Amino acid sequence: MTAVGQAARAAATVMAAASTAAKNGALLALARLIRDNAAALKDANAGDITQAEAHGLAAPMVDRLRLTDKVIATMAESCEQVAALPDPIGEITNVRRRPTGISVGQMRVPIGVFGMIYESRPNVTIEAASLAIKSGNACVLRGGSEAIHSNLALWKLVQAALVEAQLPANGVQLVQTTDRAAVGQLIAMPAYVDVIIPRGGKGLIERISQEARVPVIKHLDGNCHTYVDSEVDLALAVKVTDNAKTQKYSPCNATESLLVHAAQAAAFLPLIGKVFADKGVEMRADARAKAILAGVAGAKVVDATEQDWYEEYLSAVIAVKVVDSVDEAIAHINKYGSHHTDSILTTNHPNAMRFLREVDSASVMINASTRFADGFEYGLGAEIGISTDKFHARGPVGLEGLTSLKFVVFGQGEVRS
Repeated sequence: MTAVGQAARAAATVMAAASTAAKNGALLALARLIRDNAAALKDANAGDITQAEAHGLAAPMVDRLRLTDKVIATMAESCEQVAALPDPIGEITNVRRRPTGISVGQMRVPIGVFGMIYESRPNVTIEAASLAIKSGNACVLRGGSEAIHSNLALWKLVQAALVEAQLPANGVQLVQTTDRAAVGQLIAMPAYVDVIIPRGGKGLIERISQEARVPVIKHLDGNCHTYVDSEVDLALAVKVTDNAKTQKYSPCNATESLLVHAAQAAAFLPLIGKVFADKGVEMRADARAKAILAGVAGAKVVDATEQDWYEEYLSAVIAVKVVDSVDEAIAHINKYGSHHTDSILTTNHPNAMRFLREVDSASVMINASTRFADGFEYGLGAEIGISTDKFHARGPVGLEGLTSLKFVVFGQGEVRS
């Protein structure tokens, strides 16, 4: 791991000085290689899937592991989207002329070397690599043991693309051992690694946060909320709530808690209850919600416990509560939520604006599915992860989240008196 760190630090110097043309060339080459090698990628992934199922990996985790044609196409497209983004490196902003004659501004520069530790999703290998390349950083990737064959196959394409663009192959490195001790080494090398980004289950992220000797960009949970307000378009509310919960159960931006204003509960809950019943979604409801949902044919409704309001299910389960005001909804979200993504469905503009201002989350939405909280959907090209921290980066972490600002001063011989 020391050798990996040394190679990363050396590559970071070259990556930081790379031209925009070279970085974009590597990204476009990578997109082409992904498409050209789709069959080989699926073959490598099939081995991981078989092994994961044999070891009893939970269904949501197996789902995250799978490289489908759609996932492969999205990986290639994300590389092209990152290539099309403006290069942030070297941008100088906020230049101000001082009374002394000097001009002071800020220049955007790469962080240097970031380490990425992630589970299951092999497409994260490409997301991390593409953002590292465009932001002029070097990175060290450590995927989960369940995806080792998929990650190795993808990483070889990344290295081929870097070499084709005459950039250092070690600009993106993959830890090739599944030994957990390698993680402990990676997160304790401040001489070689500038920031660690864990992406996976709560246990992984808690471990990294506690043991790391370098800064960490992270989020622990994805307890996202959808709140149906007192004034709302019911058809829109049903459509958006359904999508936020059932479009895909396993991502961290899927809605896990549904809050419904008492004024709409009798009208809205039977509608969404029927949708959830048809899709086999279990509803863990408070007393008022349960009384209404109990009349929905086929609905699976159980009593919610206090813990349910905190829960990230990542499965076909949702917590449901009736609230009496937007104030109560906001207070509930800020108390029980994970500060990830929360949405209000409403036709009341003042309530919508209050929700935006007062909900303390990385992404806050009006009349949209929480499933949009994603770097690709936000136009960032890809994301390295979601941050619920409040310093440096918050929300989907894209190119700018992988950069820093340094002060630059322009003078003409001025001296301080």
